[in-house]
Amino acid sequence: MLDDKRKSLQIELEELQAFVNTQSKSIGQFLAKGLREEAEKAKKAVTEQKSRIAELSENMADTEKQLQGELVKLPNLPAEKVPPGKTPEENVVVRQGGSKPDLSDDALPHWDLIKKFGLIDFETGAKITGSGFPLYKGKGARLQRALVQYFLDYNIEAGYTEYLPPFMVNEASAYGTGQLPDKEGQMYFMPADNFYLIPTAEVPVTNIFRDEIIREEDLPVKMTAYSPCFRREAGSFGKDVRGLNRVHQFEKVEVVQLCHPEKSYEVLEEMVAHVEKLLVTLELPYRIVMLCGGDMSFTSALTYDFEVYSAAQKRWLEVSSVSNFETYQANRARIRFKDQKGKNHLVHTLNGSSLALPRIVACLLENNQREDFILLPHVLHTYFGSERID
Repeated sequence: MLDDKRKSLQIELEELQAFVNTQSKSIGQFLAKGLREEAEKAKKAVTEQKSRIAELSENMADTEKQLQGELVKLPNLPAEKVPPGKTPEENVVVRQGGSKPDLSDDALPHWDLIKKFGLIDFETGAKITGSGFPLYKGKGARLQRALVQYFLDYNIEAGYTEYLPPFMVNEASAYGTGQLPDKEGQMYFMPADNFYLIPTAEVPVTNIFRDEIIREEDLPVKMTAYSPCFRREAGSFGKDVRGLNRVHQFEKVEVVQLCHPEKSYEVLEEMVAHVEKLLVTLELPYRIVMLCGGDMSFTSALTYDFEVYSAAQKRWLEVSSVSNFETYQANRARIRFKDQKGKNHLVHTLNGSSLALPRIVACLLENNQREDFILLPHVLHTYFGSERID
């Protein structure tokens, strides 16, 4: 076992260092007494053991690196209230809200509505880049901008500070939030610079405080950010990826909190209520689902998913995840706070989508379709500049 090897090396190293310290002190004592032969023997012993110490130190560093490489492969431990289970079917619906619209039998799915109203050009996006990179145009682009601005204003009003982070991160940042080594196959990587395109604003925003010590009185730290998100979505196929259901580039507004460990589950419920109210203002039917242990992410201790009902597709689409990571990310990123006694502790980190745009747009289009136009929820009228898309 690597840990047993590390402990054995550490014991031997500490014993040798103690021996060297003792011998080093004796050299001066021998010389003071005129015992030059004994002093030379002690010097020789120190020299020999220092060489062995250097060898052990190198071996120790290599062993610790191997051990750390194995430890980072371990997922976070689920919180006590996480329901048991291995598949999405074992997730638990916490509550539902809103009303499902009663659409006619000839109601169109969003990919047909997009063509009908000229909102997104998937074909040209594929020509420019590839499949899964939509080109928004006209009122489609305006709707994206309206939603982003509304989501940011909503979060700022709730006390979140807005950031506009870099859209690429280095390896240390990806490691800090747990994308590495768990999700490297899902991220776009640029080997020339060793950078990753971000899969979510959670990564750069959380890393703002990497290797930092926050004052206890400054907690919680509440941050929000808009960013494009890039995901390879390797292995995705079939009807569930049509239109906006699953794309490689999309826009999202994120909320992140760094808080005192004693308050993180209270904060989690506050963040869930915050996202829920946002969906209520969009007049969309939704449900909140607590994920079972087998369906949670690598880094999460407890996750709530928000799903919105897609009336034309007749199924629920995930639009947000709100998670408490406890100290998992903070330990990797070394994000700490100093208490009133001057002692450092790891913060708890939490984040949530507020909100991811593609499936929100899909459900807004489908659920609010009329024969010749799409009626937008009241809260978007000012941001979009009109009550409807026609």
